[in-house]
Amino acid sequence: MASRFLTLLPLFIAATALADEGMWLFNNPPLKQLKEKYRFEPSSQWLEHLQKASVRFNSGGSGSFVSANGLCITNHHVGADALQKASSEQHNYLKDGFYAKTNAEEIKCADLELNVLMSIEDVTTRVNGAVKSGMSADAAGKAREKAIAQIEKESKEKTGLRSDVVTLYQGGIYHLYRYKRYDDVRIVFAPEEQMAFYGGDPDNFEFPRYDLDICFFRAYENGHPAKVKNYLRFSPSGPRDGDLVLVSGHPGGTSRLHVTICLATETTANVTTVM
Repeated sequence: MASRFLTLLPLFIAATALADEGMWLFNNPPLKQLKEKYRFEPSSQWLEHLQKASVRFNSGGSGSFVSANGLCITNHHVGADALQKASSEQHNYLKDGFYAKTNAEEIKCADLELNVLMSIEDVTTRVNGAVKSGMSADAAGKAREKAIAQIEKESKEKTGLRSDVVTLYQGGIYHLYRYKRYDDVRIVFAPEEQMAFYGGDPDNFEFPRYDLDICFFRAYENGHPAKVKNYLRFSPSGPRDGDLVLVSGHPGGTSRLHVTICLATETTANVTTVM
């Protein structure tokens, strides 16, 4: 199992560098292009599964559920903030790493929150409808803000889910994102910092990279590991040269969930992927 973990994370770097068609919103995937160019037709159920298996860290970064009991994989540098906050004079988990042999040994994070996007609703008409003819730019902006606040309030009260109206295409579209929140998150595994360090931003877009930039957390509900229906399974064989690869996550430049389309190459053929 450990060898699979070693080769998973570089795929995300390679996928970004070799993206064939760019990034796409989950409610607007390029279905026609996927079918015509790659002979792949993702069903709505498949897309929903991938969307709900993807995790956003409130500290910044993406991850994925990889087990039915709330285990989540991400990069070490995404988990570094939580590792640092959990450390003490006796234990430097960021520098020395950590491994919990049992659930009881998992370390509860101070303020880490995981968000899973449950639904997307287009609220463009309602937001823009708050702007009346003749309004100044300042008044129009305040009207949209008021409409957005009301939409978020109503959604939170109705569903109990975290509700955020996000702005897309510089105000061309407004979407209501509803998230399930996990605010009891615990550290399961992290390698030593020197083993995980990837060289900082200059090396972030290099492939291949020889490091163990990986970290595992577990989401809890009511004091027990969360029961997760949607999670990604490890592929023991990995992609073959020329295979279609889809990578889901929340890119650093935006909080919106995207899927990246790319092709496996000979340099990624030995990388373990999740399907």
